[in-house]
Amino acid sequence: MVDVDLFAGAGGLALGMQVAGFDRIKVYEKDPTACETLRHNNESKGATLNAEIVEGDVREVDWHGFRGSVRLLAAGAPCQPFSLGGKHRAQDDERNLFPEVLRAARALHPKAILIENVQGLLRTEFQDFFEYLLRQLEIPALAQTKTESWQDHNARIRRHQCSTSYAPEYQVTWRLLEAADFGVPQIRKRMFIVATRMGLPIYRFPGATHSREALLRARAQGTYWAAHGIRKPREFSRPTKLEKANTLLPWVTVRDALAGLPTAAFDEETSSMNHWTIPGAREYPGHSGSALDWPSKTIKAGVHGVPGGENTVVRDDGGIRYYTLREAARIQTFPDEHFFKGARIHVTRQLGNAVPCLLAAKVARPLFSLLEQCQREAGAAYASV
Repeated sequence: MVDVDLFAGAGGLALGMQVAGFDRIKVYEKDPTACETLRHNNESKGATLNAEIVEGDVREVDWHGFRGSVRLLAAGAPCQPFSLGGKHRAQDDERNLFPEVLRAARALHPKAILIENVQGLLRTEFQDFFEYLLRQLEIPALAQTKTESWQDHNARIRRHQCSTSYAPEYQVTWRLLEAADFGVPQIRKRMFIVATRMGLPIYRFPGATHSREALLRARAQGTYWAAHGIRKPREFSRPTKLEKANTLLPWVTVRDALAGLPTAAFDEETSSMNHWTIPGAREYPGHSGSALDWPSKTIKAGVHGVPGGENTVVRDDGGIRYYTLREAARIQTFPDEHFFKGARIHVTRQLGNAVPCLLAAKVARPLFSLLEQCQREAGAAYASV
C-alpha cells in the first residue's frame, strides 16, 4: 500500500508522516521551486525524505489510473481562500482546492484521510462551507454534479443523510490545535480533519504535551533562566499569580529553538544551510518581532514571499532583526539537514506555507498506529481461516 500527500510544498506534512511511520509516500506539488526542494532532500547524501515526487497540478491527475491501494490520503490544501489575511472568498476562490481532495478520495478510497488548514476555515462566515466539507468527507461518493451549486449539493447530501438508506463511508473528526501545545516553538493554530473508513476505529487526537502555564511557572521560579545561563530578569522577580501546576512541559521558546545554531553567514553566497543575515528589519504597528523567551509568532509566507514584522525577532539588546531562513526552519521544526532551494522569496513562501513537521508527526502517529493495528488484526484473522 502507498500513502499520498497532496500540495506537499517543502515537505512539512510528508516529513511528519514519515516520522510517524508512514514510509511509502507519494507526494504531489506543482510549484517548481518547491519541487526542487523536495527532490534535493529526497536524493542528497543527507536525505531527509524518502518519497516519490510528482511535479504537476493535481487537477490534471487521473486518479482512476493510479496503481496500488492507498492507505492514507493527506492534504494541506492551499489556505489562502480561508486565511485571516486573504481576500476571504472561501469556496468562490479559484485557489479553493478542497474539491480536488474530494475527487482523489472518491477515486482512491483510502483507508484514512488527513487534512490540514488554517484556523480561518472555522470562522462564522465559513461555517456552512466547513460543515459541507465534513459532510462530503463522510460520503465522498455522492459527488457534486457539473450543474449543481455547492449549496444545492450540500442540501442533497443532508437529505441523503436523513434517509433510512444512509450509510456513511467514513467517520470524520476534527480539532483546532495550537502548535505550541505540542512542542513547536511557535504560536500557530491549525485545523486538522481526520476521516477513517467505516469499519475502522474512530481516530482520537493526541493530547497536549506542553503548556503556557508551565513556561510561565519556569520563568517565574527561575528554572528557565538557569537552564539558559541567563540572570533572571527583574520583571520576572515579582510574584506572579499562576494557575495550578500541571504535568505538561513548558512551551518551547525561540531561544530554545535557536540554541546551537552557528553564527549566520554574512550573505547568501557564503551560507551553507540557508543561514545568512537578512538586513532591513524594522518594527511598525501590528508587526512587532517575536520575543526570545516565548514561542515565536506565526511564521508567514507574506505577500509575494515578503513577510512583515512577524518573521523578525527581538534581540537581547532590544534591537530587531529578521530570522535567517534556517532559524525560521527551526521554528517550523524542519531538521537542519533539510535544505531549501530557491531565492529568499521562494524559501520564505515554502516555510510560511509549511505544516510544522513536529505537529504533523504528533497528529499522524496515532493514525499510523490505528492503521497498523487494523492491518495486524486483519492478517491474524486471515491466517486463522
